[in-house]
Amino acid sequence: MPQAAHPSLEDLLEQARHRIQVTDAELDEARRRREAIANALLREFPGSRAYFNGSVAHGDALTPLTDIDLGVVIAEALHTHGPGKRGPLDLMERAAAAIRRELKGAYPKLTVQVDGCKRAVLVRFGDPVHGGEKDFTADIICAVDNLTGEGLYIPKVPTWSRSHPEAHTQMVLEAIENTAVVYAWVVRLLKHWNRRNGKPLCSWNIKALALGCIFEPMTQLAGLSIWFEFAADELEKGETADPARVAEKPIKLNKPRAEVVTALRHAGKRLDEAIGLEKDGYPLLAHDELAKLFNDEQMLPRPDQRAVVLEEARRFRAGRANGVTTGTGAGAQRARIPAKSWAP
Repeated sequence: MPQAAHPSLEDLLEQARHRIQVTDAELDEARRRREAIANALLREFPGSRAYFNGSVAHGDALTPLTDIDLGVVIAEALHTHGPGKRGPLDLMERAAAAIRRELKGAYPKLTVQVDGCKRAVLVRFGDPVHGGEKDFTADIICAVDNLTGEGLYIPKVPTWSRSHPEAHTQMVLEAIENTAVVYAWVVRLLKHWNRRNGKPLCSWNIKALALGCIFEPMTQLAGLSIWFEFAADELEKGETADPARVAEKPIKLNKPRAEVVTALRHAGKRLDEAIGLEKDGYPLLAHDELAKLFNDEQMLPRPDQRAVVLEEARRFRAGRANGVTTGTGAGAQRARIPAKSWAP
């Protein structure tokens, strides 16, 4: 019986992505809790509108799911709150009281915190949606429409700052549609790479950079390769600007910028090496490099290392027969897709 072909890198990514994506049960429960909070806020602030953002709204949540993000744009505060007017603290206190009042019966261990919170009201349910996790939380933004420009004023206690979370979600959803969902798949894989490799970037930075380079259907493998190169090039120039062009400051990095760029270059080089090895006919070596990139045996296990050694020996023999002892340039023949920058 002929031996089955080794899975391609794209097949391995597909399998890995399914292992890390949020479950339907987690999503259903998260949405139920999100809706309960939104309803409490809209009853407290009649005529206002709620919006959803974060990984659940953007379609890129990972398992275990531990939090949700939402906001309320408060109609009655339009002329009373904002820069040069009242700060956000009283609105945040009212939102917190409404959530306690309406959700405490369903979640006896619920706590709602405003003290010490600069941006969002913090809800701790005391009841995780995924077994084995300590808790499930929600961040709630109490926002006000900006009468003189795009977007919203969101809390930066004791004052306000500009942002456009509604536009961010719309941009992400459009990218998902334009790429036949590949945008969300690649972002999910990148978020897992990020959390397994020291979290150099926040999730929104990953998505904002992806908005600048993943804007048509492609393989997940191509999307990752394009993103690593684009992200490193852009961050070498400076921090990522708000793709909605509203926030005053760029997106903060979790580590020094030079260190982040180095990590991205290293990851991109490893991915290109895997792609080159697969093209040259060494699927086990390619698999091994891809697994080392993600650094998670449960998400993407490494292949049998004895088989890897044998394939490396075969590669070495082939190299000697051709007069070389190293592989060819892994990224030399990679297809390029034009990228657009969000930098002003």
